[in-house]
Amino acid sequence: MRHSRLDDANCVTGVERKFAEQEAEIVNPTKVKEWKRFATEIRLAAMRAFGALGFGHVGGTMSVVDLLAVLYGGVMSIDPKNPRWEDRDWLVMSKGHAGPALYAALALKGYFPAEELLTLNQAKTHFPSHCDRNLTPGVDMTTGSLGQGMSTAIGVALGNRLDGRQSYTYLILGDGECDEGQVWEGALFASHRNLSNLIAFVDYNKQQLDGYTKDICDLGNLAAKFAAFEWFVQDTDGGDVGQIYAAIQKSKSQRKRPSMIVLNTEKGKGCKFAEHQLYNHHMTFTKEQVDEAIAVLEAELKGGVGK
Repeated sequence: MRHSRLDDANCVTGVERKFAEQEAEIVNPTKVKEWKRFATEIRLAAMRAFGALGFGHVGGTMSVVDLLAVLYGGVMSIDPKNPRWEDRDWLVMSKGHAGPALYAALALKGYFPAEELLTLNQAKTHFPSHCDRNLTPGVDMTTGSLGQGMSTAIGVALGNRLDGRQSYTYLILGDGECDEGQVWEGALFASHRNLSNLIAFVDYNKQQLDGYTKDICDLGNLAAKFAAFEWFVQDTDGGDVGQIYAAIQKSKSQRKRPSMIVLNTEKGKGCKFAEHQLYNHHMTFTKEQVDEAIAVLEAELKGGVGK
């Protein structure tokens, strides 16, 4: 029987998933606690911003928080006092509607006062519903038109490599976004150029704007697809900060290919009224709902999450 590349991709994915689980067990427990607490703080800051507005992209914001807690909790090389530092690591939030999670992480890292988040998506704000590098300190790339972040992240990674910089470019894609052909054109180009300084993630929460991804345009084995494009692929729990960190470190240990980490996540995680809801991409909510969601997160912090 002919042994296909796709068969190899499936086998590799299983091995890499097992590695991430094992490595997560030996990650510094103090750091794990810090990341868990930071994730709750990000969710709380984002929910307060949503609460001041009364609507927003809650589901996809909440599902990327654990990843952002790890990246901005020590993985990325950044300088909040100098957001445009040329040797920094870059983050491209291609699923730009998750901007509120990024804004919250940046505020907590000291890029700007957290109180400013309460102007989210309002007139003259520095925090639009989708990321804009010309408005928000710390945002590296303007995004929102789905698929385009793949191309811009590749451009950043290639440009920094040509300039001799040792920085990494981190890219966050949505799973519904992977319906876009531009994602796969980029996957081909990044592999051809051996962009090992590009580490991408798919927020695989299995839902998109108007339903489940499997019903709208089934992605099948997403990890195997990227492996077939010659990416270094891992498949891990996107809600486990230890596994996320282990997968990133594993990606950095190889210097031949771009990396894709498929994060199995839960859309709306950490927001009481958004969890386990099908249509939670963009939501309106009552003051009572958001107050309850905020109270739950505040109780987690007081209860010692991450301690």
